[in-house]
Amino acid sequence: MQYRQLGKWGVRLSTIGLGSYLTIGMHVDDDTSRECIKFAFDSGVNWIDTANAYNMGQAEVTLGKLLAEYDRDDFVLLTKVWAPMGDGPNDRGLSAKHVFEQCHASLQRLQTDYIDIYLCHRPDPDTPLEETIRIMDDLARRGEILYWGVSEWPAELIQEAVDLAALMGCRPPAVNQPRYSLMWRVPEASVFPTCLKTGLGNVVFSPLAHGVLTGKYAPGEPPPAGTRAADDTQNEIIMDLYWTDENLRKAQRLREMAGDLGLSAAQLAMAWCLRHQAVTSVISGVTKVAPLQDNVVAADAEVPDDVYQALCEMFPES
Repeated sequence: MQYRQLGKWGVRLSTIGLGSYLTIGMHVDDDTSRECIKFAFDSGVNWIDTANAYNMGQAEVTLGKLLAEYDRDDFVLLTKVWAPMGDGPNDRGLSAKHVFEQCHASLQRLQTDYIDIYLCHRPDPDTPLEETIRIMDDLARRGEILYWGVSEWPAELIQEAVDLAALMGCRPPAVNQPRYSLMWRVPEASVFPTCLKTGLGNVVFSPLAHGVLTGKYAPGEPPPAGTRAADDTQNEIIMDLYWTDENLRKAQRLREMAGDLGLSAAQLAMAWCLRHQAVTSVISGVTKVAPLQDNVVAADAEVPDDVYQALCEMFPES
């Protein structure tokens, strides 16, 4: 396993992180989740990604129970705030009230005294940016969070947050979490350059395009039963963003190129993401141990320059 600093900041993350979206506390039972966490930690993975909104807190509840079996000092825990968590007028967004209350709710669900990395899950145009910066700084001064950051924020808002935090004398965001993969290269245009300039690390989600880049889906054929693409409760993003015959054909070619290197398509796709200098780590979300065993190999996989360039040409910037 390889470890990288989170942008300019001191904490070091494994280049593969364990995700929990649609898996732990939702579509994956506790025993399998326990096995995945154990394998991840045994393989050198040192951080876990979750959010208060994942199954309305149940992902955090399940993680809190399972992570209690480990020393808290041995892993980095990331969770998020912003999404609706109730029907009240203050049960969503990035107001000081909602962030403060949800931070403490997450601490309780996760059975921990502090959150290593606390992310603003999405922008909130209805809350002044200085209000969100101040409450994040307050939580950090209380010792309840260590670093804060953002997810899916545009480059100009990231820059504004960094600049405003400096003017306010508050700690700035340290991390960004964008969608990024061969099939979604949008952050390369402005988000990654801004993060490199300001010192934010990037922990990217969906590096396998929700499984499309594994090459398991054949063009012109329906998704196999039991796969995420075949499940109408969790395939909306796949169908909206990635499900075209052209993309499925490219994924098949990716699998062939990976095979020539002795890798799986998933390993090559994740290793490609890690080649970008702005990327600290990629998130692996799995439903069982076997794909996680495959994915962690990407941490040490070498992508030759010619293969990297061929993939960049095959999957041009969005």
